[in-house]
Amino acid sequence: MTKVSATTELAVPAQTVWDVIGGFNSVSDWHPAIAKCETSEEGGAKVRTMTLAGGAGKIVERLESVSPGERSYTYSILSGPLPVANYVASIRVKDKGDGRGCTIEWSSEFEAAGATESDAATAIRGIYEAGFENLKRMFGAV
Repeated sequence: MTKVSATTELAVPAQTVWDVIGGFNSVSDWHPAIAKCETSEEGGAKVRTMTLAGGAGKIVERLESVSPGERSYTYSILSGPLPVANYVASIRVKDKGDGRGCTIEWSSEFEAAGATESDAATAIRGIYEAGFENLKRMFGAV
């Protein structure tokens, strides 16, 4: 299994950031690669279908768990154009303890599919970094 992990810090309270990114269907509000996000229920699980910007396809993901108290959720990819299989990721917003700043952690484990392990990891890391950069524009970096 390949693991990718990335973090960024923002100079705003953790709850403020969680209010924007904590909704499973809100990813199109903050990630520049997602043009549209629609949610549905399948087999008792919440599923989101994300239309990628620029007509690059769709990614379908299932919510595996959510912990509002810990400001985190875990999801898996069911289908899409990314070079990964058995992908499971978590995103979490942690308070830095000063009441004004937070750290966002985004991590995943997966198997490369249709690409080398290095290329798959680079693609996933790029997705995380694009989301973080947009959040920095929205909230300001530390």
